[in-house]
Amino acid sequence: MKSELNNLMAERGFEAVVVLASHDYSSALDYLVGSVHITGGMAWKKRDADPILVVNGMEIEEARASGLTCYTYSDFGYYELVAQHNNDPVKAMTALWGVILERMGVSSGKIGIYGIGENNQILAMTDALREAYPRYQFVGESGTTLFDQAALTKSSDEIGRIKSVAERTNAVLEATWDFISGHSVVEEVVMKDNNTPLTIGDIKRFVRRALLDRDLEDTGMIFAQGRDGGFPHSRGQDEMALRLGQPIVFDLFPRELGGGYHHDVTRTWCIGYAPPDVHELYQQVITAFDIAVESYGINKPTHLMQEAVQDYFEKLGHPTLRNAPNTQFGYTHSLGHGLGLKIHERPRIAHNSQEDIFVAGNVITIEPGLYYPDKGMGIRVEDSFYITEAAELVSLTPFRKDLVLPMVQKG
Repeated sequence: MKSELNNLMAERGFEAVVVLASHDYSSALDYLVGSVHITGGMAWKKRDADPILVVNGMEIEEARASGLTCYTYSDFGYYELVAQHNNDPVKAMTALWGVILERMGVSSGKIGIYGIGENNQILAMTDALREAYPRYQFVGESGTTLFDQAALTKSSDEIGRIKSVAERTNAVLEATWDFISGHSVVEEVVMKDNNTPLTIGDIKRFVRRALLDRDLEDTGMIFAQGRDGGFPHSRGQDEMALRLGQPIVFDLFPRELGGGYHHDVTRTWCIGYAPPDVHELYQQVITAFDIAVESYGINKPTHLMQEAVQDYFEKLGHPTLRNAPNTQFGYTHSLGHGLGLKIHERPRIAHNSQEDIFVAGNVITIEPGLYYPDKGMGIRVEDSFYITEAAELVSLTPFRKDLVLPMVQKG
């Protein structure tokens, strides 16, 4: 949780951390200072102290909305530093960092660097910092970072925001179901009122509008029909008409508008009817989903949940990443992941991720699937869950798991 940041900094030996801001959303910046709409600058946190924001003067009012102590570059003499360094931006910013660290009372030690920006500029800046200030260690992290570790468990406020996103996402699912079912069918093609086919592109536009109406934004939904659904991350082809009897993998993972907490849900729909082979595969995925939920246990290693699903699928003859690591069909991915400001967080629910366990405060997905593109189908079902202080696994996704989306036949 966020309350653990100081202890996690101490474990890593960090005297301070800095999160660089950019035009693009940064989950690390959001985690440290909240939803602040700045297009540049940086957030600093000295260990055992509150964060501060340092921004261009044009953005000071947006920064102050955070409720944190805020400074402009001018407060640290940045433009005088620019002149001193002959308008060299890297040298001037390097000098600015030195002034900020001195004012914060950080005289030496390890400084963690996070955030987003142009990689070439960050590398150039880091080299300059190391040369100018040998008393500091400017470092990055790979693997499970400071922010990844903190985000493993969510506070009640964070879970409240995720619940809100989930409720609104479920409403969009309901609206999409109703939107499709309200159309007519001609020769097994779903039709619009103007007698042209309803396409995947039409559905995506409807979903994006429905999300925006609820202060959510799409982050790359999947709406893949037939063979396309047999590739887990195929987004679907916008020009493709919706047809009866073809399985559609609909994976929706929106977030709060402008960046923030996510929900993640997948449903597989067949419009009108489901062929027997699709129905059979779907029932197997639903059974795998139920096996996964039943195998949950607090403080239990997460990989055991994945292995329970792999045991089931392998007994049915489906390849998995455990018994066929290079397979491109069958069960081809991990069972789930953590969820929060990033769509993929810890813990991982995978057979090759042995260190993670289920703990109170986790928000996770469970999403078994089977994929056979040569048979023209893919099936995935996914709910998001959170784990309560009482160790209960609670679904955030009550939307129906019906395979068949009924239609009115016309013509």
